[in-house]
Amino acid sequence: MPLKDHPTPAPRPTSASASAPASASPSASDASTPAPAPRRSDATRTAILAAARERFAADGYERATIRAIAKDARIDPSMVMRYYGSKEGLFAAVLDVDLRMPDPAGLDPNDVGRVLVSHFLDLWEENDVLTAMLRVGVTNQAGAERMQGIFKDQITPVARRACPDPEQAPTRGALCASQLLGLALARYVLKFGPAVSLHREEIVAWLGPTVQRYLTAPHP
Repeated sequence: MPLKDHPTPAPRPTSASASAPASASPSASDASTPAPAPRRSDATRTAILAAARERFAADGYERATIRAIAKDARIDPSMVMRYYGSKEGLFAAVLDVDLRMPDPAGLDPNDVGRVLVSHFLDLWEENDVLTAMLRVGVTNQAGAERMQGIFKDQITPVARRACPDPEQAPTRGALCASQLLGLALARYVLKFGPAVSLHREEIVAWLGPTVQRYLTAPHP
């Protein structure tokens, strides 16, 4: 009787192939890898800038030193130089401020005075960087020039949107700045009692119409 053919058995896996883990299976350590921590350099920069604002405001540009700023920030002076290169570079960084102005295209020209006063109250109340910058600006010529540039560049587009004659926008913007900075100086730097005690709604009610007039009233 002829023998029936039997299928050849499949080769058994070697010990190496049998023990190799599947490449698609993630390891337990991969699944539990923590998110990266914030960079230490960010915290260092923040500490340097905060100390520099206070030192420049208290001593002025000429008297403030890298060593004193580093001491206030509790770091080595070489770290200040590493991040900012020089006292001039640090001073420029201190005064690099974004006023976060509202988009001029979205403003109602008939309500822009109230909006601007409310916006700047938010900035002054929430961020002491602007107060420190104002203190620097009133004690140092370079600081004053930097503030002039910031307000000119960031307020003029709003004035141009609201005023009846775009050519008058720089003048009208400067008048607005005089009111907004005057309020900040009296309320947050010199701390005049009556100015400090005013409620937000009162400030907007008093100052909003004045800023509105500067922006939209006919040229006198």
